[in-house]
Amino acid sequence: MFHRSERLLLRPIWPEDWQGVLGGIADEGVVRNLASAPWPYDETDAREFAARPFDPSQPTFLATRAADAAVIGCAGLGPVEGSDVAAKGAAELGYWIARPYWGQGYATEAGRAVLEIARVLGRREIHSAHFLDNPASGRVLRKLGFEPTGQVVKRLSCARGHEVEAAQYRLLLDGVQSERQRAA
Repeated sequence: MFHRSERLLLRPIWPEDWQGVLGGIADEGVVRNLASAPWPYDETDAREFAARPFDPSQPTFLATRAADAAVIGCAGLGPVEGSDVAAKGAAELGYWIARPYWGQGYATEAGRAVLEIARVLGRREIHSAHFLDNPASGRVLRKLGFEPTGQVVKRLSCARGHEVEAAQYRLLLDGVQSERQRAA
């Protein structure tokens, strides 16, 4: 599963991509904004992440610049944290962008591409969250059309080693293809 946007190519992560992953995420400023990545993030973590099997129902993509294949981050869909709404066609959007690429619109572009894929997969509802001390991620989510749910919950940040308050967001996807349309 590949997706090309204006400036990015989103593709599966392959085991040989571990160095690109490590080069982008081995930065405390990046990792502290993620729920499940440890700090310090080392070669073993990158190798394990890059070796995970690709799940087409919950895809995670390596985000590369289309012009030169530079690894700028990752984006994908996963299970909704602490909820049973995944059974109802929901998923959670997650992403990270390497520090040299911050402030250039790549998170929004990668997020938009993953949302297009979510529509094709028949997802009806996408959730996401950001730690309150990471308002830039909240701006990205609002640009993508997410609406705050009004809920602030504590979510574990593995890198920080404790729970951190996170604002919850939700997006209802319109134009989701029905099973019949996809099968045709």
